[in-house]
Amino acid sequence: MMSSNKKGANKTTKIGLVTSNGADKSVVVRVENLVMHPLYQKFMRTTSKFMAHDEENTCNEGDRVLIEECRPLSKRKRWRVRKVIERAQ
Repeated sequence: MMSSNKKGANKTTKIGLVTSNGADKSVVVRVENLVMHPLYQKFMRTTSKFMAHDEENTCNEGDRVLIEECRPLSKRKRWRVRKVIERAQ
């Protein structure tokens, strides 16, 4: 009999800027992505907004944070703030 000691799969991480921290233990993170235009072969900057869980309420607007995937925490929150990379000035 074989037993497998598998830990969870690698979780997706993203780096973005906190745009709002109005809700309790929640922040909105804006993530930028470069996508090449199919016809003109020029890079375009697209942004996505993610609602993330901030357990300690330490994030402020303008902070650069690392977020990771997690189980659904609410209707819109599927991400968790892992660490603050850079504080806003």
